[in-house]
Amino acid sequence: MKLITEMTEDIQYLVEEDKSTGVKTHFIQGVFMQAEQKNRNGRIYPLGIMTNEVTRYNKDLVSRNRALGELNHPQGPTVNLDRVSHMIKELKVQGNDVVGKAKLLDTPMGNIAKNLVGEGAQLGVSSRGMGSLEERDGANYVKDDFMLSAVDIVADPSAPGAFVNGIMEGREWIWDNGIIIEKQINDYKVMIEKASTKELEEQAILAFKDFVSKL
Repeated sequence: MKLITEMTEDIQYLVEEDKSTGVKTHFIQGVFMQAEQKNRNGRIYPLGIMTNEVTRYNKDLVSRNRALGELNHPQGPTVNLDRVSHMIKELKVQGNDVVGKAKLLDTPMGNIAKNLVGEGAQLGVSSRGMGSLEERDGANYVKDDFMLSAVDIVADPSAPGAFVNGIMEGREWIWDNGIIIEKQINDYKVMIEKASTKELEEQAILAFKDFVSKL
């Protein structure tokens, strides 16, 4: 499975005030993802696959207040709690669009996002998910193992960078007892576990040297 990222800038910023307390809550809302059309990364999400995954994401994460996102993309599929900026409160399919609403949290990264918006910065969102791709008719179709990991806030959604693609999308990820780990690390683990007692130190050194050479 590969890490798949998609960016969109069709986002609005809302401030809702509780009239009884005067407390203001900041939100972002808009189109978070799209199906049935070739996007700027050359990928197509079939509507049925997207709909099934939105249903799962709502059930497993949104309904449990676990649908967290970060300010800027991390270098992997998991959510880093120290960088959380928002929580998705709504996610639904409308036609071929996936429309969402997220609350900006009172965290260090959430407050940075609020301040940026308050100063007039135009931010966007970028979805982050795991899945396999099948090339057909000049496009990469996302297969039915697609799993949405998070929707992050990003600074430049109109210009997908080669750095993001190279660091994040060029690597393989797998499930290991419920934890997402990079395939390369798992390969090292398997190599060391298969080594005999006599070969163990040599294999560990070889794995470390190979890992460092690829940084």
